Formats: sequence, C-alpha cells, structure tokens
Amino acid sequence: MRANIKTTLLALAIVLPASGAWTVANEMLVLQPQSRLWIDGTSTIRSFTCKAAEVNAVVEASGPNAIPQLLGGEKGVKSVHVTVPAEQLDCGNGTMNEHMRKAIKLSENKSIEFRLTDYDVARNPDGVSGTISGTLLLGGVTKPITIKAEGSPVGGMLHITGSYDLDMTEYGLKPPTLMFGRIKVGQTVKVNYDLLLKS
Repeated sequence: MRANIKTTLLALAIVLPASGAWTVANEMLVLQPQSRLWIDGTSTIRSFTCKAAEVNAVVEASGPNAIPQLLGGEKGVKSVHVTVPAEQLDCGNGTMNEHMRKAIKLSENKSIEFRLTDYDVARNPDGVSGTISGTLLLGGVTKPITIKAEGSPVGGMLHITGSYDLDMTEYGLKPPTLMFGRIKVGQTVKVNYDLLLKS
C-alpha cells in the first residue's frame, strides 16, 4: 500500500509541474526605449535639467491583459521596481554633474530606486489617472512617496506621465553649490517621467 502511495506521489510530482497545473506565469510589462525620466531644478543663476540616460524597470502584471485592465480603470499590475543608475544622471555640464553626484552621495549609493506599494486608478475622458504610492531610495535614505500619474493608450501600449516635487533635504542631502557658494541650487527639484510600457 505504501509503495503504491509513493509511486502515485512521485507520478504527480513529475506530471503536474510539467503540465503547468501548479504554476501561474506572470506577465511582464516592458519599458520601451522612448521612455524618459528627467529632473528640473533651479539655482540662483538659472534653471537646469538633469536627464537619466538609463532607466530600468521591472513591472510585473497580474495577467496577460494588464494594459486593457489598467486602461479600463482596473488594477492590472502586481509590482513595480524602477532603478536609475545615479552616475547616469546628466545635467549637460561637467561641473554640474560633479556637484550633483556629490550631493546625492554617488560614491556610497550607486542607484536611485522606487518600489511600488499600492496604487489606485480611475478612468477619465482621455484615458486613466491615479495615485501611485511607494518607497524612494535616494542617497542611502528610503522614504514613502505618493505620485500622481496619467495614463493613455498608444498603439496597444500604455503611456504614463507625471511629476513629483522632491525636497532633497528630506533625504539628508545638501543641495549643490558652485562658484564658492555664489551659485546655490534650490532644495526642491521636480522629477518628471514619460514612460511607455508594452506587454
């Protein structure tokens, strides 16, 4: 009797995983090359923009119809993890790059990371809008943030845009100063994103 039970359990262990009966494949949404993330800031002399030359995102969907679900005002995403290599922020000026990288403590913290904790989404005349909640890791400090977002369909893909006012001092960061303190960067910068996701 025991031999028969062992044989049956062994057969189930072989057949079920092979048939996929106990596994659910999660769909991944892929960030497209056209996607952009940039930071707008001000200083006592002029405004500036720092662009992220590289943005990595792992977006796990609830199933194969995530984009239609989201555009219908339903939750279709399970998790989001966005990583920006800090050294890939380019402010268009070598001196400004050096000061900004020092300000965000690049030598000890190689990446800026966002992880989704929750979100809501609702339909509007142009697509969908919602609020994204998560944690932001910047300069070695992790804090909760909430971001407003807008979404719309583009050729079967999901186009998401939004911005967030970030106070660098909340992360223990000192805004850069140049020219022996004569040029001071404002402590609040605007983080902008324009993302395109494809299933």
